[in-house]
Amino acid sequence: MRIGIGLPTTIARSPARLTLEWARLADAGPFASLAAHDRLAYDSLEPVTALAAAAAVTQRLHLASLVMIGPLRGRGVMLAKQVRTLAALAGAGRLTLGLGLGPRRDDYDACGVPFERRSRLFDEQLADLTPLIDEGIELLIGGGSRAALARMVRVADGLCHSGGPPRGFRAAADRARIAWSDAGRPGKPRLWGLGYFALGPDAAPAGRQALQDYYSFAGGFAARIASGLLTSADAIAAYCAGYEQAGCDDLVLFPTVAGLAQVERLGNALQGLL
Repeated sequence: MRIGIGLPTTIARSPARLTLEWARLADAGPFASLAAHDRLAYDSLEPVTALAAAAAVTQRLHLASLVMIGPLRGRGVMLAKQVRTLAALAGAGRLTLGLGLGPRRDDYDACGVPFERRSRLFDEQLADLTPLIDEGIELLIGGGSRAALARMVRVADGLCHSGGPPRGFRAAADRARIAWSDAGRPGKPRLWGLGYFALGPDAAPAGRQALQDYYSFAGGFAARIASGLLTSADAIAAYCAGYEQAGCDDLVLFPTVAGLAQVERLGNALQGLL
């Protein structure tokens, strides 16, 4: 299993320039990939732009969107153009495009896209994006619903799970592999997972608050998400081991505290695991 690090682009009040310093430091570390989340109605950076900036200051890290909210971006033709440009800037074989519906109505309201039509818009968009696979760009579908699995086996290379305990990932991975086999696709789907971390003195409270804010739309469930924050090397080791045993191909750990020390601390925590 490859282990990557997320960019701090969806941590509220994170300085934009931190993205470049973060990417440079991550490129010198033990990580396999560098990924970005996506929000519109939130204090965050746009992921295609952020990943393009990261591509310019890194050499080896694989870049990924985990996941972009597809229907917010109009016709697939325009998104395909943006993704091809990003892939060209990054270099051959260095980009994974994760796409999903996104669960937050406020993101849709912010750009005037009907929330109720998001599934239909996404399917229309995906029809324009499938040629990207033939161009060496890995395509993932985010989520674990029946509809997400159907899209995965129809047009994508694999699935990006939304995070949580390894047992949840294992259940989603099993469903993905069964759907893949039932559809007659050769081989196995690529399986990506994610988690959240905050390391160092006094980092945990700030990290939990950041997750509560980011997932506030989920009501009481936001507290459950925050309680799963990884705050020690032992917790990270156990989380990674659980995901690897469940068949995860790529795991990305996203920061919840916007400080460069987090990159170094995560790298140190992963020593011996990679």
